[in-house]
Amino acid sequence: MTKGVNMTVLENEVKDRQRTAAVPGPTPNESDVVVLHRRTIDSVLIGFGMVTTLVLVVAGSLLLWGNRFATDYVGDELSSQKIYFPEQAALEEEGRSDLVGYAGEQVTTGQEAEAYAGYIDGHLANVADGKTYAELGAPEREAKAAVQAAKDSGASDEQVASLQGKADEITNQRTTLFKGETLRGLLLSTFAWSTIARIAGIAAIAAFVAAGAMLVLVVLGMVHHHRIAKS
Repeated sequence: MTKGVNMTVLENEVKDRQRTAAVPGPTPNESDVVVLHRRTIDSVLIGFGMVTTLVLVVAGSLLLWGNRFATDYVGDELSSQKIYFPEQAALEEEGRSDLVGYAGEQVTTGQEAEAYAGYIDGHLANVADGKTYAELGAPEREAKAAVQAAKDSGASDEQVASLQGKADEITNQRTTLFKGETLRGLLLSTFAWSTIARIAGIAAIAAFVAAGAMLVLVVLGMVHHHRIAKS
């Protein structure tokens, strides 16, 4: 009796499973399916390409304007200073054969400004045994203090004059270094701006080339889009 009941239960379970498997699952709603046409993709890519081309053209134009502005500014400022390299004989006598290519030329470009800054640096190295304007600050104060102390202590005029001569020498060295370092710094700043101008010019060319390549892709995309519309 128990065996018959168990067989009946098993048969019922098998039938339930078969009925469950036979019931079809939910079918996807057609409204939930997104159909992306090739023409739509082409339209999006063409629009993106046109915007990118416009951005590249604007960026290239601004970079080109920056290049011309900086180049003209550097040239005008340097020309107004009327700085000239020494003649070839003078350069060779000073041992600056590396600057012979600029002999007698006026400084009007960033490259020439850098070269002349190097020429000034060579002179400054001989002013105070390689010391800078800032490094001579303490020696100058000490020399002036020594002069005042000699006067206060009643030293002879000869001693005071000797100390004063040393103080004046350091002061003159600092003055020369100040003028030379200032001019050298200005020339190097000019060279830096000319370098920025050159980089801006290169970037402008790259932007225009990229814009041209993108424009070609946009045209090809429009042709492809037109062919699909006809088919």
